[in-house]
Amino acid sequence: MKFMSKTRRLAFAAVAGAVAIGATVAVAQTQAFFRIGTGGTAGTYYPVGGLIANVISGANGGVPALVATAVASNGSVANINAIKGGSSESGFSQSDVAYWAHTGTGLFEGKGKVEDLRVIATLYPETIHLVARKDANIKSVADLKGKRVSLDEPGSGTLVDSRIVLGAFGLTEKDVKAEYLKPGPAGDRLRDGALDAYFFVGGYPTGAISELATSSGISLVPITGPEIDKMLAEYQFFAKDTVPANTYKDVPETPTISVNAQWLTSAKQPDDLVYNIVKTLYNEKSRAALEAGHAKGKLVTLQTATNGLGIPLHPGAEKFYKEQGVLK
Repeated sequence: MKFMSKTRRLAFAAVAGAVAIGATVAVAQTQAFFRIGTGGTAGTYYPVGGLIANVISGANGGVPALVATAVASNGSVANINAIKGGSSESGFSQSDVAYWAHTGTGLFEGKGKVEDLRVIATLYPETIHLVARKDANIKSVADLKGKRVSLDEPGSGTLVDSRIVLGAFGLTEKDVKAEYLKPGPAGDRLRDGALDAYFFVGGYPTGAISELATSSGISLVPITGPEIDKMLAEYQFFAKDTVPANTYKDVPETPTISVNAQWLTSAKQPDDLVYNIVKTLYNEKSRAALEAGHAKGKLVTLQTATNGLGIPLHPGAEKFYKEQGVLK
């Protein structure tokens, strides 16, 4: 009897262990991994992406079993290519680059349409910064001729927009001493006197520019005038914008232009998953975390989530916005 009792105990333990292992496997199988391609670590995409990944992750009370991570990248074009190729579930992009990708025009001319590209949300306006050394005597985009200017790295949306801005003033890359650096290295070279100016597209204030303004002093070059008015009529994904006075130390109010930062994904992502992600993004707890975490977090609102879309919404996101009455 003792032998039988021991055998039964062992059998029971084996069954219990199998059940536990099975439960663990089941949990692992139900986990959904959701990468968010962002940008360089010195820009705005990366910290905002980190905040969003944190609030939507299941471990933090977000979407159950969702594991979201923010991934540093080369920016808009790289993120769209990663979504297209399946190496990322989602990513941030400028609205202009998203439009070009979806329609196979502009930067994506001859590369085919990314027809499955969908919007999860419009996040916030992205301001075009033209940052210059204080002693570089650059008062207008036209003054960039012959200067050492970083246009950002290949594959970034900033490079595309900097070319358009130069073109509005009759300039090309050949008219400047062009370099192709991320914002961080560009700021370092500006501080060292090895660069006269650089373009950066992102929400203000951005940490790298704030640090540069405090440590070395900068000027922001206005992007305005009849040349820009004509450009805005041609490229309607741009809008007039203003960097308020003292956003950066000792820098006065500066007129410029902006595009929208959008969170993109693929139409192949499950409707229920995207619906729950968006629902979580705009709940009260997430809103509080976003507002406390970054200046641009205050602008990630349900009321502006469908602004300036340019390309279709993901069906899961569209369902939520219709339920909330922000989309008819």
